[in-house]
Amino acid sequence: MKEAAGEANMTVITIVLIAIVLAVGTIIVNGMMSNTKNSSACSACGGVWKGGKCVTSSTDATVIDYSSCKNEIK
Repeated sequence: MKEAAGEANMTVITIVLIAIVLAVGTIIVNGMMSNTKNSSACSACGGVWKGGKCVTSSTDATVIDYSSCKNEIK
């Protein structure tokens, strides 16, 4: 009886760990997809994606409004 209870506990622990890894993986992949979309939209508007902002490629690093290009990319 103790062996069956131990196996059941290990099964529950395994399922919980798989769920945690899946949740963390989903969060990471969604973040990467969002960052890629923003970077593509920025490039389509003629900018460069740096530090989470769309800026001009020149040294003054003026922030570009890329929302119109972002809406076109799906």
